[in-house]
Amino acid sequence: MTDGLVFDVKRYAIHDGPGIRTTVFFKGCPLSCPWCHNPEGRLFDRELMVWPDRCIECQICASVCPNSSISVLDNSIVTERDKCEVCGVCAEKCPASAREIVGKRFSVDELMQEVEKDRPFYDKNGGITVSGGEPLSQPVFLHALLRKCKRKGIHTTVDTSGYADRRILIKISKNVDLFLYDLKVMDSKKHELYTGVSNRRIFENLELLHTLGKNIIIRFPLIPHVNSSKANISAMCEFISRLRNIEEIDVLPYHGLGVEKARRLGKEAKIFAKPTAEMLGQSLRSIRSFGFIVKTGG
Repeated sequence: MTDGLVFDVKRYAIHDGPGIRTTVFFKGCPLSCPWCHNPEGRLFDRELMVWPDRCIECQICASVCPNSSISVLDNSIVTERDKCEVCGVCAEKCPASAREIVGKRFSVDELMQEVEKDRPFYDKNGGITVSGGEPLSQPVFLHALLRKCKRKGIHTTVDTSGYADRRILIKISKNVDLFLYDLKVMDSKKHELYTGVSNRRIFENLELLHTLGKNIIIRFPLIPHVNSSKANISAMCEFISRLRNIEEIDVLPYHGLGVEKARRLGKEAKIFAKPTAEMLGQSLRSIRSFGFIVKTGG
């Protein structure tokens, strides 16, 4: 049976495609964007998330941990993550929900049961959006889920960085109504510096989807001093202008919500400045000058 690793199912989502949607977040991503607002979606495995502000210091977690990875130091709870095996016992026993295991395995049928709970709210435009992480990194599970959705008449959207083997995109595209496609940085060296991967495959796959005649909305995360320059935005728009069936670009201003989530995972997070109203306005005007429909957010 095909199953996959999911870290969240968001109901009544209104920023992840048309209408009211159920957004399913696949765990694992080949990119390492430091501004990521879903850092819990990067690792291809389960993780422990700790909420210090919820902790009531009852010390139950330390007493039940089978690996002795949790201890009490100066009346504070300390977790040695290199010893933690993410077994989940501490999360199960915590009376304050201060500890959570991020990542749960679903079969396609189990996930469809969750999706279909929201079906009465979809109306004509709503449906499922598969996001992440990077959904294309779990291609077998993704393909099976999308195929089942289409058989049931549910509108499908895939939110992707585009970084995957082209054969995966060709296979799944038959069951995808809309792609939300991220473009981050146009300069290849700068893109690799920030994300850890080249953008060549991302550009090639966007051109592939265009050739296949797929509906595409570009998503552009606006990060000050990373991709906010007029040169980068113009280069992006010039590239997209060659792809005739792309009419809309959604600008997603950096908000920093991923910083605290990264800390709860025991990770350091780089903090970027938030775009000013002036910077956002200039970016929107630059994109509109190329004739695109522009929206802020999804």
